[in-house]
Amino acid sequence: MRERFGLRDVDWLLLGSALALAALGVMEIYSTTLNTPLASECKKQAEWVAIGAVAALILSQVDYHLALDHVAALYVIMLLGLAVLLVAGRRVGGARRWLTFGGITLQMSEMGKLVIIIAVAAYLAGCKAKAVTWKDLFVLGILVGFPALLVALEPDLGTAITFFPAVVAGVFLAGIRFRHLAVLGLAGALMLPVGWYAMRPYQRERLMSFVHPTQHTRGSSYQVTQSKIAIGSGGLWGKGIGRGTQSRLGFIPVSHADFIFAAFAEEQGFVGALVALFLYFILLIRLLDGAQLAGDRAGAFLIVGLASMLFFQVTVNVGMMIGLLPITGIPLPLMSQGGSSLVFTFAGLGLAMSVRKRRFVN
Repeated sequence: MRERFGLRDVDWLLLGSALALAALGVMEIYSTTLNTPLASECKKQAEWVAIGAVAALILSQVDYHLALDHVAALYVIMLLGLAVLLVAGRRVGGARRWLTFGGITLQMSEMGKLVIIIAVAAYLAGCKAKAVTWKDLFVLGILVGFPALLVALEPDLGTAITFFPAVVAGVFLAGIRFRHLAVLGLAGALMLPVGWYAMRPYQRERLMSFVHPTQHTRGSSYQVTQSKIAIGSGGLWGKGIGRGTQSRLGFIPVSHADFIFAAFAEEQGFVGALVALFLYFILLIRLLDGAQLAGDRAGAFLIVGLASMLFFQVTVNVGMMIGLLPITGIPLPLMSQGGSSLVFTFAGLGLAMSVRKRRFVN
């Protein structure tokens, strides 16, 4: 059957909720960087939103099977980029996370998230068994673990962790036996001491400050302490755009990036925070609805992988803002400042729209 799709077939509810969240992010970046050396970040973010929206619309018109068919090439490009990054990446704050091409700075780990979602979907869609086997779990572990290790070596442990929700959601959707789950849980518990000693000193300090926050209020707990003060001071309706004292006076670190939710809650209050969370709820529900309507297993796995990764990032970011989770450096999708994260998130949404549109195509 010949495909005839146009803009009227775009999932405007999904795209609209994403654009609304991105607009809130641009507004908050403008507010927190006004009259500072970072004031130009607002304009840059708006430009990235436009580029991301166009990318989403273009990809929604492209058959998502094209990405699945070329996943091997995408995976190799991702690995090469992450490997080059470790030796030639631009170092900022002691970490190498960005590659520069012709004046454009790209965070390879953000590309890696999308490639991992596609790779996991392609692999699980090809599994014929009723449930994943030990072989499948091993292959998926290597498929995701190796690039995650490269990202952790940048070092960027927070982003490395975000590679795994797509796998977890995928194996549950594909079917996993209880004995597999029990063995994996036991193995994970036994690996905790190894993980502790593999952490860098500042990462251990963050975990200890989460366990004992009152003992590190001027040290590693300073960030979350100031974040909670900002959120609490916002009250019901907030202080208004440009009037957030915690963010404007520099008490909240990187208030335009990782801590943007705290700055937003201070200025827009409890009501504004609820509006942002409701938009994320609409986005995720719409994605899951698209997964349910998908015409094949590959499309369902692709959307579920994207939804699980976004849900994980939102949960962790908001959780660390209010002290329920340790600080990990995971940005808030669509709102935090960052062109790479924004564009690749929109690209993922474009693929999700492509799946939804082709639910009746053989």
